[in-house]
Amino acid sequence: MSPVERPDDPRVDAFRALRARESTEVLWAEGPTVVSRAIASGVRVRSILLTPSAHDRLSASGALDDVDPSVEVFVAEQRVLNEIVGFDLHRGVIATADRPTLRPLGAVIGGARRLVVLEGLNDPENLGAIARSARALGADGLVLDPTCADPYYRRTVRVSMGEVLHLPIARALLDAAFASLVDAGFAVWALTPRRDATPIGELLATGAPDRLALVLGAEGPGLSEAVLSRIVNVRIPQRDEVDSMNVGHATAAALALVASSTP
Repeated sequence: MSPVERPDDPRVDAFRALRARESTEVLWAEGPTVVSRAIASGVRVRSILLTPSAHDRLSASGALDDVDPSVEVFVAEQRVLNEIVGFDLHRGVIATADRPTLRPLGAVIGGARRLVVLEGLNDPENLGAIARSARALGADGLVLDPTCADPYYRRTVRVSMGEVLHLPIARALLDAAFASLVDAGFAVWALTPRRDATPIGELLATGAPDRLALVLGAEGPGLSEAVLSRIVNVRIPQRDEVDSMNVGHATAAALALVASSTP
């Protein structure tokens, strides 16, 4: 533990003006839970900056016990920490780590039973919410098309509460992804609010498929016609006067329905 008393201390330059350097090769983990989950995921932590109270919390939980002894842990009062990062980091802890490596498509499909496939999902917070629900509700990985947001962006990692770091993730063209999924025995369902889509409960009435991939699109436009025209369209029944659900909520609802129909 290294105390930091001045915001201009050169030892913490890696954390300076954080918002201007979010999109880098570095993974940022923010908040006690996210930092704990990052450590547990096995990513190589580079350094940690935190307040005394956050240090006490992480020490008491045992999270810091799993950090390599060579990693520098800097402790600064809240005021000093805020000046270093350039805003009120009220969660009290930020860590830098190596970014995980995206997996080959085959590696993500290989041992999975449940997958979430995303097209054009360009909102980091929605992607984080989906990753959190996916981890909680039984998905074994994510497949992102090339236009999806960065799964390791700071806001994505934060909203996922660090769970995105525990999911195998591949990035692939959807044509290749669908072909590989079908070859591997997956049922592939496109989630859409269209009223002519089959209610998901009807398809789950006799139990969920042994291997299933749920495909979702961006908030607003949803899935493209190219996707909707080639795979089974399913919907979550909802009130007619409601246009649609948030894509993160829709993912959670669909995964929960699938989980409840799985022996």
